[in-house]
Amino acid sequence: MATTSTPPRTTHAQSGRRHGPAPRPRTRLGRVNPGITILYVVAIAAALVWLVPLLWAIATSIKPEAETTLMPLRWLTASPTVEHYVAVIQRGELLRWILNSLVVSTLVTVLTLVLCVLAAYGFSKCEFPGRGWAFALVIGGILIPPQVVVVPQFVLMTQLNLVNTYWGVALPQVVMPMFVLIFKRFFDAIPRDYEDAARMDGAGHIRILLNVVLPLSRPIMAAVGIFAFIGAWNNFLWPLIVIQDPDVMTVPVGLATVSSDHGLQYAPSMAAAVIGALPLLIVFLLFQRQIVTGVAGAGIKG
Repeated sequence: MATTSTPPRTTHAQSGRRHGPAPRPRTRLGRVNPGITILYVVAIAAALVWLVPLLWAIATSIKPEAETTLMPLRWLTASPTVEHYVAVIQRGELLRWILNSLVVSTLVTVLTLVLCVLAAYGFSKCEFPGRGWAFALVIGGILIPPQVVVVPQFVLMTQLNLVNTYWGVALPQVVMPMFVLIFKRFFDAIPRDYEDAARMDGAGHIRILLNVVLPLSRPIMAAVGIFAFIGAWNNFLWPLIVIQDPDVMTVPVGLATVSSDHGLQYAPSMAAAVIGALPLLIVFLLFQRQIVTGVAGAGIKG
């Protein structure tokens, strides 16, 4: 008995034949996105704008003082020196200012996180009369420039006898309505199923906050904490007003006194500025991943 066999089907790939117009060869140039290219160009330009003053400060700090005012200006010197760094460190004032800035910035960071987290949790997870109006009143503080409340804050610190103290520098900086808004938007995005499960186990608000909300909020807490630390470290106006004692001065206020005490000397001033910026630069390099993650998470989930 003869059997008929069906010829196997061949695919386009097996036959090597294609129907329709042949696709254009893909080239690397064809995949270039103009929008991404523009973003890269803008980012590089912004990085250069930020780097040029820093590089100029470093270049000036290693020049002999006589070369800092030569015209035309030159980036490099034929006889670099570190004598200005040695002189600034031997004077001892800068190290004390760095220690003061560390103490003040740590106080501001810890108190800001505690107050903003508690306020945001209350507005996000607790029901009480007037919650919307209270939240609007707190967020309205974003519109008030800090310079407007400087005089009332100074009068308050004077009455509390906190002038020329770490607490006097730190306490007025812990009121951050923007951070309350960021935390609330993040807490709103946490699924309520976690809270309902915790309540079924008998958990109250404090236990839910500590065991459910905060573990899920580590990225945004790290980002807010770093921003609070950087802001407190760089703050100049309020410490300048509330501090007159050199032993309590922070880095920005202390650097402002270098030129006034020793005349306008560019090289020592730049050396002191570079040393004063090193701790902040180290903090940023160590926690830059947490900053990016926290900002991205707040923007997407908010």
